[in-house]
Amino acid sequence: MKYQNPVIKGFHPDPSVCRVGKDYYLVTSTFEYFPCIPVYHSTDLVNWELIGHCIDRPEQLPMDAANASGGVWAPTIRYHEGTFYVTATFSEKGNFIVSSKTPGGGYSDPVWTEMDGIDPSMYFEDGEMYYCANDFGSRYQGRDSISAARMDPDTGRLKGEITCIWNGTGNGWLEAPHIYHIDGYYYLFVAEGGSGWGHMVNVARSRSIWGPYEACPANPILTNRNDASKRVLETGHADLIDDGEGNYYIVHLGIRSVCGSKSNLGRETFLMPVTREDGWFLVEGGKALPEAETRFEGTQKSPVTFAADFTESRWEKEWVFIGAPCEKNYARGNGELVLHPSGKTLVEGRMGVTFAAVRQPDFECEAHAVLQCDGSDIACGLAAYVVPGFLYRIYKSCEADGSYVVVEKFAEDFHQIAYREKVPQGEVEFIIRADRSHYHFSYRINGSTVNAADASIRFLCTGVANRCFTGTVVGVFAEGNEEERAVVKRFEVSERASDQQA
Repeated sequence: MKYQNPVIKGFHPDPSVCRVGKDYYLVTSTFEYFPCIPVYHSTDLVNWELIGHCIDRPEQLPMDAANASGGVWAPTIRYHEGTFYVTATFSEKGNFIVSSKTPGGGYSDPVWTEMDGIDPSMYFEDGEMYYCANDFGSRYQGRDSISAARMDPDTGRLKGEITCIWNGTGNGWLEAPHIYHIDGYYYLFVAEGGSGWGHMVNVARSRSIWGPYEACPANPILTNRNDASKRVLETGHADLIDDGEGNYYIVHLGIRSVCGSKSNLGRETFLMPVTREDGWFLVEGGKALPEAETRFEGTQKSPVTFAADFTESRWEKEWVFIGAPCEKNYARGNGELVLHPSGKTLVEGRMGVTFAAVRQPDFECEAHAVLQCDGSDIACGLAAYVVPGFLYRIYKSCEADGSYVVVEKFAEDFHQIAYREKVPQGEVEFIIRADRSHYHFSYRINGSTVNAADASIRFLCTGVANRCFTGTVVGVFAEGNEEERAVVKRFEVSERASDQQA
């Protein structure tokens, strides 16, 4: 099957994958967003379906402590003796493990591990679980390292000493370790170079899980730091998977650059075939490509439209919230979503703000929302949001002297009202149309369409917002008097066309 990268588009960084028979399960980071750690299913490594989340109950994690680009980092998923185990870092507290008999949900409350570091991983062998992570202790002593220890996966308690097993290749920011035992060698996959233009995947191997490890002479086996085409950049953080028939692949993160070397979608999930040479795993050409091929039959699925069904009280799996949502802010059913302002504003990006969103699915997409709000102190509409202080939005502002449609831009200390016109009371359809250079804001009222304003994508690119590990999400929001309400009658987001060849 020929396919185009990324295989999961939009904000989906730090992928990890496991195989159970002919089924594959993949997880990615979610940072401050809830529900946390989406679980995807595939039978061909190319077409992925969202089937649930590992953290879908507010009591599982203290999300009120999560900062922007904090929260849940770099999960690893593994299957052992009928149970799915997922470990990750909660950046404000430490590392945790959750488990479930079913991959798409029903995960346990977290057990907190007795081992720190970030990007934790698990390896099961002969009745033991080996836990590894990058070692903050060694880093603070002037050297990066990967450390490992035996651990009880059900309690998080260590069963022996923590041992430094490798210090990397010296490229800095040694992280994302994964261990595999293949043909007599323990292979250690890591990321180095930092999660930016210098990101890379390096490999080492040893006859013992405890080392010593020798570095692959072809390191880095994957990096796009010297890719002059700039179609794919910042590649790293790989997890190795086999198809049961001797073929190997890696899932890894990367960005598709759209604004110089930047992207408003954030880091996405890519797939690359892997070959073996002299016992080493290699990516042909040493870099991720926009197009590749697997041994599976079939075709890559076309883009789909997400359309909320407000006749149902249950949220669709695609929705995300900044932190765990406050139930009093939302009510679904009877064909509508009712939004109640919470007293918090979207520009602050704090947990509890009334904002329900989905990941922007691609550069070329459209978001539609039909809303109604009437009152004297409420604003509701559509927003494209990346981090606190960086967002664009179009909304209806109900004030004491009437109602207005407003387009507003925020970029750190820059704030602009790009459009403001008085409109009659009643229902409004808001549209945000995105392409590779701009967001276009329009609205329909009483059968007429008004093109209100445009905005460059530049200020929603993750490389502009400082220390941004996430990507743009698009959704509906409400702000203002907590006694007032807005009603959403329709919300959908669709990819307009593939832009892979652009």
